[in-house]
Amino acid sequence: MNVMTALSGGVDSSVCAAILKNAGHTVCGATLHLVGTPQQDAHDAADALGIPFYEFFEQEAFDAQVIAAFQDSYNRGETPNPCIICNRLIKFGILLDHAKKLGQDYLATGHYAKVKHDSASGRMLLMRAKDATKDQTYMLYLLTQEQLARTMFPLGDLTKKEIREIAEDLKLPSAGKPDSQDICFVPDGDYAAFLEKRRRKAYPKGDFVSADGNVLGQHQGIIRYTIGQRKGLGIALGEPAFVLAKNADTNQVILGSEEKLFARRVLADRTNWIACEKPQDGMKVTAKTRYSHKESEATLHILENGVILAEFSEPQRAPAPGQAMVFYDGEVVVGGGTIISGE
Repeated sequence: MNVMTALSGGVDSSVCAAILKNAGHTVCGATLHLVGTPQQDAHDAADALGIPFYEFFEQEAFDAQVIAAFQDSYNRGETPNPCIICNRLIKFGILLDHAKKLGQDYLATGHYAKVKHDSASGRMLLMRAKDATKDQTYMLYLLTQEQLARTMFPLGDLTKKEIREIAEDLKLPSAGKPDSQDICFVPDGDYAAFLEKRRRKAYPKGDFVSADGNVLGQHQGIIRYTIGQRKGLGIALGEPAFVLAKNADTNQVILGSEEKLFARRVLADRTNWIACEKPQDGMKVTAKTRYSHKESEATLHILENGVILAEFSEPQRAPAPGQAMVFYDGEVVVGGGTIISGE
């Protein structure tokens, strides 16, 4: 089969391409230039593997579909996860379109996940990776059936240690390269500075308030805070204070005790279902409200207008509007949505 591999120049994508080539597939590499200047690492990886290499410049699409949405979400007082949007619209959207135009049967990436066809339901299933510490299914829950049907995840049954060993054996230039941790368009992690530079003015200061509306002090701009935050508030109240919520309309950041961060009921919209057309009311799943969180048992309730209510067996800490809530049935991703609120 003809397979295009998304190459970043990192160890995961390089080994992904190597595995496919060694399995007898006709492999090419490709990279999307989304921000900044083109990087040489991906080209070097393709040269080391002896495969054709393509470059696609999609900065405008990335800015319009990912960065602008990221900014809009922050402006609404949310805590967005742009990588999830990028996966659906850019990496498995635009790049997959490029692959099709070049006559490629599949797009392969170095994500830690698995995909398979379920003959009983006729659906493509997204499943957890072998390496639970690296599993990326949370970041992929927005993929469509059409995208999953044209996708390969060769690293799904490997651990990170095994992948680095393969890279060393093949003498790939990325063998010792560290993993990337930051959002690609904010490499220093300073989201506030990035957004203020983009809008060409500072976000206005406003009030820290208690849950009952008492003014506690002044914040430095609503985008500098996220639900559950304690450090960096710059305010002394004589007891630990945490960000409970943000109100973009009033430009207020609500503070309170940590116990008020926990919610048993979490609402989400903008849902996407993978394992089924839509879940039945009362469906039992495990779910998590942040990429780094451990999932907990929950019952799903179907509300109006596509809104889903997840009722957790254990209270969840700091479910933040704008973040994803992803549902699992064992190893299988049922689907997920964007958090609206928690109570």
